[in-house]
Amino acid sequence: MRTFEPKIIAFCCLNCAYAAADLAGSMRRQYAPNVRIIELPCTGTIDQRVLLQAFEEGADGVLVAGCLEGDCRYQQGNIRAKKRLRALKKILDETGLGGERLEMFNLSAAMGARFAEIADEMTGRIRRLGPSPLKSK
Repeated sequence: MRTFEPKIIAFCCLNCAYAAADLAGSMRRQYAPNVRIIELPCTGTIDQRVLLQAFEEGADGVLVAGCLEGDCRYQQGNIRAKKRLRALKKILDETGLGGERLEMFNLSAAMGARFAEIADEMTGRIRRLGPSPLKSK
């Protein structure tokens, strides 16, 4: 029997989370290869439609990773993103897709090991949830 391998899309801010992912690689820190990273100038620029599109195009899980709260280069970008994600998680629960398939994390550029942990945590969570209900449609 084949094990389900989830597809996870990670939207990462350039200044912190993307740098943390890069550091994880430089540290040769292994993490689940299921995570595909998309670089953003700031998580505050992420639109709910883009996150929904990731699910529509086959993602089983989506994570958004930004700067530590209070350290956003664009002042409130990560706070705005967190509010958008909170609202979208409710919509995902109401539609049956499941809000637990979407998560936001805050990292500094120096947290390469934590990025690797997040990738593994999210992969484990999505494996337990199984394939996206959208894949059966």
